[in-house]
Amino acid sequence: MSLVPRPVSQIGDPAAAPFRLTTDTVVVTEAVTETTADILATALRASTGFALPVGTDDDAPRIRLSLDSTLSSTGGAYRLRVTEDAVDIVGTDLDGVWNGTQTLRQLLPAANWSTEPVTQDWTIAATVIEDAPRFAYRGAMLDVARHFFTVGQVERFIDQLASLKINHLHLHLSDDQGWRIEVDGWPELTRIGASSAVGGGAGGFYTANDYRAIVDYAADRRITIVPEIDVPGHTNAALSAYPELNADGVAREPYTGTEVGFSSLDIRGDATYRFLDDVFTQLAAMTPGPYLHLGGDECLSTPTEDFLLFARRASEIVAATGKTVVAWHEFGASPDLAPGTVGQYWNYVCPEAGHAEKLQSFVRQGGRVIMSPADAAYLDMQYPGIEAPGLAWADGPTSIERSASWEPTVMVDGVGETDILGVEAPLWTETVDRTETLEFLVFPRIASVAEIGWSPRRPLDWQDFRSRLAGVAEGWTAAGIAFHRSPEVPWFD
Repeated sequence: MSLVPRPVSQIGDPAAAPFRLTTDTVVVTEAVTETTADILATALRASTGFALPVGTDDDAPRIRLSLDSTLSSTGGAYRLRVTEDAVDIVGTDLDGVWNGTQTLRQLLPAANWSTEPVTQDWTIAATVIEDAPRFAYRGAMLDVARHFFTVGQVERFIDQLASLKINHLHLHLSDDQGWRIEVDGWPELTRIGASSAVGGGAGGFYTANDYRAIVDYAADRRITIVPEIDVPGHTNAALSAYPELNADGVAREPYTGTEVGFSSLDIRGDATYRFLDDVFTQLAAMTPGPYLHLGGDECLSTPTEDFLLFARRASEIVAATGKTVVAWHEFGASPDLAPGTVGQYWNYVCPEAGHAEKLQSFVRQGGRVIMSPADAAYLDMQYPGIEAPGLAWADGPTSIERSASWEPTVMVDGVGETDILGVEAPLWTETVDRTETLEFLVFPRIASVAEIGWSPRRPLDWQDFRSRLAGVAEGWTAAGIAFHRSPEVPWFD
């Protein structure tokens, strides 16, 4: 059976009769698990054409979802048992129930990912799976600032991430090329700041209702939205909208290029901190998740003394909203961050000089870290051997094997298992302006990061992983995902 991420334990029974999904099958649920039951039933109705009613009838052949908090002390854990009569999914919490349903879908024939009815025998071999995640934070990032993606496009991406048990989506909402979120009292952010994109595209932004729709859609699929407003650099869109945010009081021209490091807020200006207080207070009110990301990377035009002052003040502003601060690892240069600030590492698997020390600083200050090494986890890197969208600055193109073969706990001295909150795979969109390109770059490498974040640590068994990846990709084909058919993997025809 092709499962990605690989579960903690799976025991099959080849002699036992399989479970068969039929027109008589029902989905049995408790009230608290009804949302997950409805999402599962809706998906399987589309592919099978069966009625699959959701209710409490326990007599018919059934898929049953339930909670048992004594199952495991690990959030997101589940047990899935398949017999001839039933599929039983028991989660230690609602995350665990969701995770079990996604494993169930990988156990079913790949055609269950289709949005159109398919006629076939819908069987699942008898098996028992005991499973739990390694890291609490398993994420992906979507840059909607360089190129804007609509609510519908983001929701499609959320569905794809959730199928691999990824549970955080980091939205990069602002950069030099665009500001993408409505903020009361600052209308020029969306009138001017949202009007641009890389290459002169039309831009766009999310209203408060749009953003809440994304947050709610993700929450139903057990994904937490992590919004990022990147400051004090990567701010030309804001600087073009409000001249008082510039040290010289002159608004910048909208920017549609791809260079980095040239912009900076006025670090010494009171207007800057009034602006940040409004932005982060409003964003926190719209974001039920625990994290707010304030960027902090590539501030090449901000003097060091100013940057350290800004890191302290900005992290205090975010912490005052009640949220946990997340920042790119450059913020670790400051010894005065808000307590518990999380650092996100984006340098290489083998750190360049000075980067590891900044990450270690977060741990010393009581925080934890998210690992996103650019040469392994960045999804916008090109694939080897083909001319296609993407970049190559992170030690050249990134193969699937490279994306699957790094170990988070051995990259940075002094940052071990208990210091790591989790892993994240970012997609920067300088070269990505539509869904097909997004999916081509994200898949299959997102599966590598999902497995690193979920599965128990062990050396990469490349032959096993590539074989399981090929099996799971049959579902991607059925779902219409435009993934890259790399020659590294023996894909099924």
